[in-house]
Amino acid sequence: MGKVRVRFAPSPTGPLHLGGVRTALYDYLFAKNQGGEFVLRIEDTDTARYVEGAEEYIEEALEWCGIIADESPKKGGKFAPYRQSERRDIYDRYTAQILKTEYAYIAFDTAEELDAIRAEYEARGDVFSYDNKTRNRLKNSITLSEEEVQKLLDENTPYVVRFKMPVDRTLNLVDIIRGNSSVNTNTLDDKVLVKNDGMPTYHFANIIDDHEMEISHVIRGEEWLPSLGLHTLLYEAMGWEAPQFAHLSLILKPEGKGKLSKRDGDKFGFPVFPLDFKDPATENISKGYRESGYLPEAFINMVALLGWSPADDKEILSLDEMAKEFDLNKVHKAGARFSKEKAEWFNHQYIQLKSDEELLEILKKSDLNLNVEDEKLLRIIHLMKERATFPKDIYENGKFFFEAPTSYDEKASKKAWNDETSAVLDEFASTLETAEFNAESLKKAVHDFAENKGLGMGKVMMPLRLALVGELKGPDVPDILEILGKEESISRIHNAINNFK
Repeated sequence: MGKVRVRFAPSPTGPLHLGGVRTALYDYLFAKNQGGEFVLRIEDTDTARYVEGAEEYIEEALEWCGIIADESPKKGGKFAPYRQSERRDIYDRYTAQILKTEYAYIAFDTAEELDAIRAEYEARGDVFSYDNKTRNRLKNSITLSEEEVQKLLDENTPYVVRFKMPVDRTLNLVDIIRGNSSVNTNTLDDKVLVKNDGMPTYHFANIIDDHEMEISHVIRGEEWLPSLGLHTLLYEAMGWEAPQFAHLSLILKPEGKGKLSKRDGDKFGFPVFPLDFKDPATENISKGYRESGYLPEAFINMVALLGWSPADDKEILSLDEMAKEFDLNKVHKAGARFSKEKAEWFNHQYIQLKSDEELLEILKKSDLNLNVEDEKLLRIIHLMKERATFPKDIYENGKFFFEAPTSYDEKASKKAWNDETSAVLDEFASTLETAEFNAESLKKAVHDFAENKGLGMGKVMMPLRLALVGELKGPDVPDILEILGKEESISRIHNAINNFK
């Protein structure tokens, strides 16, 4: 086998789905594991479904994930151009070539004529297929004379180029993930290779580009498995060696049957796209993992394990570690069920692996109202990150560090505050005036105060926490006092006393 070259070839017809990210990732990991090259190619021949901004979205999403192409429309490369819409002259050359073989023919049937034939079949309970049983009765270069064909061409009659499926051949197909299978050509139809606008369909452009770009392995979703027979024959028709194929299983919805869709994300409350995507037609915004607070390392780690298991069932792996271990032979045949809870678990793990300084930079880039200096924010991060699943949780769960409570939890108030509490906290606030404001000294100050007053620690700690936080939650009270500082802590205690008068 020569140099490993793989490609990810999305169509710019919308945002990149989770399944597309996984395909790109497995392509990338396989290439890196084999010392090969990863190519990004944009398959934009479907002009009717083209979505403005989708190509840029795909490139940005892959970069955010850390899946960096060796060759791409943006980066270029020795097999450029990497957009199918810019490769028309290449396709024209190969269209002429395949029409000289026994594997292709010109068909002049109009859409209306084919619709009428389909209706006839449906009326008698049959399904029409343009194949080896019907093509000899239709309007094409098989049934028409050379003179009739030339006359239609001279009159600029629209036509398509179809693949002439061989009759009654058994194709033995090989898939790295799924093993060996076979298909009889009588079950396959004569697919359109070139549309009436002269542009190739996916099937033809795909194999031309893979051949031209020296792609050694095609890793793609299982929805392309029914096309494997056609693609194998196309390589045969052109006299080219076919790449090795690997078809990935579906990513399944969290509950029930079927593949994961945007509708499932909307229903269960999780994104199915890596980044936010604004539909240019409706201006509706679909939420992305990045904007939802997922770290790229956590997201890509989660995606990698949707269908592949590294050695020793390790779960936390960097992109480099994944690449060292990745093996197409260990990719699962069965579908992988998506779990929102597992996705969040991965993000929590990666939050814990981040340094306080790294999380500080992430929070500073957010739109949160962080009205504290960096030194204080670092201390808050250190205290709060253990409970955080997303960076914003550090702020949300520790909001009391940024804003004094304006109300007090009713249930907590009944538990923590009685008729003597105001006097006790007023006296304790006085002791804070001369206290050293570090957690260790403040812990001793609370303990000494409670002991001198003959009070249980709970009689001081609970109402003190309520005064500082507004609820009975949060890290240790001495830590909260230290971060808030003397002036703010005393002010909050007095506010609580006034509230409970």
